[in-house]
Amino acid sequence: MNSILIESCDNMENKEFFSGLKAGGSIAIGYFPVALTFGLLSKTAGLSIFEATAMSLFVFAGASQYIALSLITAAVNPMLIIMNTFIVNIRHFLMTAALSEKMAPEKPWIKAIYAFGITDETFSMLATRKEQKVTTRFAFGVILISYGSWVIFTALGHVVGANLPLFLQAAMSIALYAMFIALLVPSMKGNRKVVILAGLAAIIHSFFYFTGLLSTGWAILVSTLVSAVVIEFIYARRHKTRETAYTRKEDA
Repeated sequence: MNSILIESCDNMENKEFFSGLKAGGSIAIGYFPVALTFGLLSKTAGLSIFEATAMSLFVFAGASQYIALSLITAAVNPMLIIMNTFIVNIRHFLMTAALSEKMAPEKPWIKAIYAFGITDETFSMLATRKEQKVTTRFAFGVILISYGSWVIFTALGHVVGANLPLFLQAAMSIALYAMFIALLVPSMKGNRKVVILAGLAAIIHSFFYFTGLLSTGWAILVSTLVSAVVIEFIYARRHKTRETAYTRKEDA
């Protein structure tokens, strides 16, 4: 009887894992062009296939890797690259904290493993799953196929880049800026806050760039932090003012 129960549990766990693989397939497909482009651009930026693949293997954060690539190209201090990556990825603290409530109970070290694989896409899939609690096996399935796709297509992109003519490799450096625009524009649509935030960050960075007061790495770091703090302060004050006005109206 016990062996039947154990076998039944194993089958359910395997089913959850393969369900996660199936669900994460759409993310893996979506990562294909972005990871491929990153690998290609990393080749034109002078990174070896080992360095490019290692970055995807140990960092696994699309926007941060693209930013790091631009900073590496500009010969920025490595500590500034790490600091910029930390600032860009700081949202992951909130994402994993929120997801912890959705996940089934598990040992801390196991949670630490799948927390590494949390990206915007995997978070959305796990957080919006209809089941009351998301199993660890399902989470590992989603993350494994997404992570594998990102790493494999990074390496493939580097190989493709290595076989391009030299003039095309040089021209591909422009694609890095096009990628940043492609990442930014969708989030700006219908979101005035993001538009103002991006505009303010651009103005602050331009000021530091043209005056030469800060190096490239520090300019990006400071403009990101200052614009985020200023916009959040303005919107918080605005929200508080509206609440006060609404309360007074209700009292009246």
